[in-house]
Amino acid sequence: MGDNATIRHGHMSGRFFDPAVLARTFRDPLTWLSLVTDLLPILAIILLQWGPTPLVALYWLENLVIGAYTILRLAGSATGNIAKLGAAIFLIPFFTLHYGMFCYGHGVFLKSFASNAGGGDGMMDIVRWAVGSGEGMPVFLAIIVFTNAVFFAVDYIGKREFVTANPAAEMFAPYGRIVTLHVAIILGAFFSIATDQPLLGVLILIVIRVVFGLVLSVLRRLKLDGQLGASLSAFEQAG
Repeated sequence: MGDNATIRHGHMSGRFFDPAVLARTFRDPLTWLSLVTDLLPILAIILLQWGPTPLVALYWLENLVIGAYTILRLAGSATGNIAKLGAAIFLIPFFTLHYGMFCYGHGVFLKSFASNAGGGDGMMDIVRWAVGSGEGMPVFLAIIVFTNAVFFAVDYIGKREFVTANPAAEMFAPYGRIVTLHVAIILGAFFSIATDQPLLGVLILIVIRVVFGLVLSVLRRLKLDGQLGASLSAFEQAG
C-alpha cells in the first residue's frame, strides 16, 4: 500500500511539473486573470502605501468571498440524484455556520493585531473594519468577487462541473486557504521582526499567495485534462 502511494505521488508530481501541462496552464486566459488578481496588492503597496494590516484584511475578505461561492457550488451540486440533494440540504447550513465561525475566529485574531482597530467584535464589525482598513479596499474586493464569478461561470456552470460535483468535497475545499493565510501571516511576521523590515513581511505574504494561486491553476489544468484524482479535484476550486 505504501509503495503504491509513493508511486502515485511521484506520478502526480511528474505531471504537475510537466512542461506541456505548464504550457497549457499558461495558455488559459483564466490563469492570467487569477495571477493578475493575486499581484494587484503590489499596486496597493506602491500607490496607496498599504502595510500588513490592509493586506491580511483583504485576504480575509477574500476567504468570505470564497465561502459565498462555495455555498453556490454546494447548491449546484444538489442536481443529479436524491442523495446529493439531501447532502447539499444538510451541508449548506452546516458549512455556513462552521465556516462562518472559522472566519469569525480568524477575523478576531487579525483585528486584535491591528493598530487603532476600534469598534466591536461582531462579524459585521470585523467586516467593516476590514473594508475600511486600506484605501481602495472596495475596489480590490470587487475585483476578487469578479474573478471568482468568472471561474464559477466558466468552469462550474459552463463546463457543467456541478453535474459531477461532490457536496462533501466542495464543502471542505475552502479551508486550505485559511491554513495558507495563517502560515503566510506567521512567516511574514517572523521575517518582519527578525529583519526589522515590515515591507519584507508584506512581500512574503504576497509571494505565498501568488505561489498558492499558481498551484491551484496547475491543479485546475490537470482536472480539465482528466488527470486529477477525485480527492484533489475540489481543492483546486479554492483559488
